Amino acid sequence: MKILVCISHVPDTTSKINFTDGDTKFDTNGVQFVINPNDEFGLTRAMWFKEKQGASVDIINVGGPETEPTLRKALAIGADTAIRVNTPALDGYQVAKEIATVAKDGDYNLIIAGRESIDYNGGMVPGMLAKLLGANFVNTCTGLEIDGETATATREIDGGKETLSAKLPLVVGGQKGLVEESDLRIPNMRGIMMARKKPLNVVEPTGASKESQAVKFEKPAPKGAVKLVDADNLDQLVDLLHNEAKVI
Repeated sequence: MKILVCISHVPDTTSKINFTDGDTKFDTNGVQFVINPNDEFGLTRAMWFKEKQGASVDIINVGGPETEPTLRKALAIGADTAIRVNTPALDGYQVAKEIATVAKDGDYNLIIAGRESIDYNGGMVPGMLAKLLGANFVNTCTGLEIDGETATATREIDGGKETLSAKLPLVVGGQKGLVEESDLRIPNMRGIMMARKKPLNVVEPTGASKESQAVKFEKPAPKGAVKLVDADNLDQLVDLLHNEAKVI
């Protein structure tokens, strides 16, 4: 079985976010980048298939040379080969088109992407990728087993979970639950050293066009001031909620 895992290069959630050029571009200065968490859950599940079923695991990213440390970390976790499509990620459609071109040539049985990246939260790439490839698709996937040419997947739905059966090839939009956080792997020294010798192939883009554009970014409004009320002063609390906050 051949598996392709899509890896997004995203800011660490502890990074301070700023914008430049009139709030139209993300400022990367001083920002630490990591593997997108939803992608990391998928990569860890792919490692399980590699170790239990002998699958081969490739990883792919659409981005410039600045994303290669993130790809090397994924190789250190255990992926076999990395592919970087040498173009900035402009929007979900462009990314899906570039990945689809590589995936068609690679003849993959299973493609695992995160259901969304934690930077732009578009949630578009896995579904678009499945359509472009003519593959089956399961989004918000929290469980996955493969038996021959058949996959059994569990996904979150409103009010519960749903179990589906699908034939390969399959595209999965994964998230926490595909593996648990305790199952995530930290690269050890041996993995880091081996990652330096694993292939990181740079392929030129097809020139897929973007179909959307970020016009402006805006930070959330700062939180307002709070008033502390003594626990034994219930009348004051009720008065504030009724006359000032106007929630009762």
